[in-house]
Amino acid sequence: MDLHELRIFARVATLASFTQAAQQLGLTKSRVSAAVQRLEVQLGTRLLQRTTRQVRLTTDGTQFLARCEELLADAEQLQAMFQAAAGGLRGRLRIDLPNALARDLIIARLPEFLAAHPLLEIGISTSDQRVDLVHEGFDCVLRIGPLAATELIARPLGEMAMCNLASPAYLARHGTPRSLADLAQHHLVHYAGKLGMQGAGWEYQDGKQTRLLPMRSAIVVNGTDAYQAACVAGLGLIQAPQRGAQQLLDRGLLVAVLPEFRAPPMPVSLLYPHRRQMPARVNACLDWITAVVTPHLAGG
Repeated sequence: MDLHELRIFARVATLASFTQAAQQLGLTKSRVSAAVQRLEVQLGTRLLQRTTRQVRLTTDGTQFLARCEELLADAEQLQAMFQAAAGGLRGRLRIDLPNALARDLIIARLPEFLAAHPLLEIGISTSDQRVDLVHEGFDCVLRIGPLAATELIARPLGEMAMCNLASPAYLARHGTPRSLADLAQHHLVHYAGKLGMQGAGWEYQDGKQTRLLPMRSAIVVNGTDAYQAACVAGLGLIQAPQRGAQQLLDRGLLVAVLPEFRAPPMPVSLLYPHRRQMPARVNACLDWITAVVTPHLAGG
């Protein structure tokens, strides 16, 4: 049984799409379809039900996928046993990183990782939007903020302390808020994953509880660079991770306000698929990102 064809089948089954599997594997759709058909002929059973609208596993296909993933993991683990002597880890890695952490911290340290593993190829996505790790073919993602319910494995790295910020020009026009009541006279730059989302508010900790004070907002953004730029431009107050804003604070482009009413720290986590045995290159990447990021977090 051909391992390459097993990989093709596993990707089609995971994505429930021949087209997406072909795109991720760099193959034609016809080649992907032919590989699955050959497997079905060899096994004497149908693994996938295909219609014009969906692809789904049969009962036999579900059982075969579980064993197929175990076999592929074992094969990769076996290959990795001899890679150190042959020049190090090989293969491709796809990771998704928050834009600010990628720009300010991780990419600057990437040469040392590639120097240790020169045969690796790394694809990096930098986005503030949540990607679908499984369906978009990522090996791991680094996320800032609370995690929704997920079947992925989460490795907590620590927390990012938050601060409240404004530009000197904004404060000169609107005054410096000294209390929560003062916020009624101010505007907030609203950060939202989707621009249509409403409900701008000021987050703050009240004992062990997190409260949200509704505020006016004239602008909504969905990226950290735009979020900071809007604050520097005097469009309103923001609540952001201290570390990502430190350079702007040091340069005097932003100043801290209301330090006693900060949002709770934001957790930072590495997410990766649940696998019985992780490929050695993914384990190496997870450990390296952990070592780079953790020293800059609280509780890491």
